[in-house]
Amino acid sequence: MSTTKTYFFKSFLILFLAAFFFIGIKEVLPKKLFSDQETGTINVLIDSMLIDAINADKDLIVDGAIDSLPTEANDSAEISNREEPVATAAGPGFIFMEDGYDHYSGLQYLSAFYEKLFQLETNKKGKVRIAYYGDSMTDGDFIVQDFRANFQDKFGGQGVGFVSITSESASARSSVVHQFSDNWKMQSYLNVKNPIRPFAVNGHVFFANDSTKSTWVKYQAGKSKNTAQLNNPILFYGSAANQNGLISYQIKSDTIAKRLTPNKILNTLQLAPNNLQALRIGFKKAKSIPIYGLNFDNGKGVHVDNFSQRVNSGIPISKFDIPLMNAFQQKLGYDLIVLHYGTNVLKYGTLDFSWYDKSMTKTVERLHKCFPGAAILVISTADKATKYETAMKTDSAVVPLTRAQKSYAMKTKSAYVDLYKLMGGNGSMTKWVEQDPPLANKDYTHFNFRGSKKIGGMLFQELDRGYEKYKLLRKQAMPTTPNATPEKSQSDSLSSNQQTANGQ
Repeated sequence: MSTTKTYFFKSFLILFLAAFFFIGIKEVLPKKLFSDQETGTINVLIDSMLIDAINADKDLIVDGAIDSLPTEANDSAEISNREEPVATAAGPGFIFMEDGYDHYSGLQYLSAFYEKLFQLETNKKGKVRIAYYGDSMTDGDFIVQDFRANFQDKFGGQGVGFVSITSESASARSSVVHQFSDNWKMQSYLNVKNPIRPFAVNGHVFFANDSTKSTWVKYQAGKSKNTAQLNNPILFYGSAANQNGLISYQIKSDTIAKRLTPNKILNTLQLAPNNLQALRIGFKKAKSIPIYGLNFDNGKGVHVDNFSQRVNSGIPISKFDIPLMNAFQQKLGYDLIVLHYGTNVLKYGTLDFSWYDKSMTKTVERLHKCFPGAAILVISTADKATKYETAMKTDSAVVPLTRAQKSYAMKTKSAYVDLYKLMGGNGSMTKWVEQDPPLANKDYTHFNFRGSKKIGGMLFQELDRGYEKYKLLRKQAMPTTPNATPEKSQSDSLSSNQQTANGQ
């Protein structure tokens, strides 16, 4: 009996001490509990330029948890204290659109891009190319493959576009089957400040420096209707003193060997005039020759290159070498550069993203020098849910980051899509994760394949709505009668179009 009482009092004492300890430690636990670990990441990568930008503004970092969540009232108060600049841009004889801060889209800056789409759709002339830069959201061609498919379904075009030599997400990509030997030397703009040779348009440079083992890369066409062939494969490589580099590949029963001539800042080598189902390329004696990647497209319609990089904030793009990018622009001819970032910027405990606004403003300004004539589209961060107390809610940094992204879009005359609002705004990521079937992963950050397909379609629809409006205004701007003077018809159309743009 006494033994039973002893056990009872010991158990009671343990429970009492545990409760006391929990109450005591609860006061010092943060209210914001979540893991910043990326899912599916094998290689440890660090965006060195993001770290540098943050360290330059350490006084902006909030230490510890954030107690308050953003509200619509706070958003309205913050916006009302800002200036509300109005941006305009001319189309061929008309004003396309006007918008201020509250509902800024910047689609007016896509006039040249829309005009090329118009010529492609109506006259079947020319081609349109888009470079889509992103982080882990677009890893494995997620979002981009559906964005690409929508454009190619409407405007034509076949091919997966530019593909790197190696890729950390190759195994997760279905739009092209991508394999490579493990002895490639790769340098990335993410964490190398002074590369051996300038980074390519994909932010990487590759070297086949292994003289003891075979260095190779292999591509196989995907299964979707617009990427079911490797269209017109062309190898891109840079300059070097080495004139002995060779490549070999097989087409049907024929083995073909070609010499690399790295005499220019950017060199191309067409491997086949026709379409292939698979292509394996071996590299010999190619040491020190920078190899950039291969392009696959049929030369007409719309082509979209996916340049995703995990852990990327977007700032590393400012490392691009302008002369080399100018050479890529001459070869590939980009009409639109998409910047889809934010996931990795949310991690660093700050609600003031003025440092990011400043850094990305400089980045976009450099892109204009790298790709003259190309329009810029900024896509904001998506919603991200974080655990506050016991509930998953929109992370307190999401809305402030979208404001910074809108700010640098406006300052650099770029188009802007608020993906956070597009997917439903406050609390939307939680809904996407918890609906049946789910559209996002349990990390409450990344979309699954269903969600990625939906986002790719939504982004296309945003641009396509702008395009349809552009066509309407373009039609209204044209003279309606043979006797109408250009001055009168343009004046009339300007008045009419300004009313249309302002919703009158």
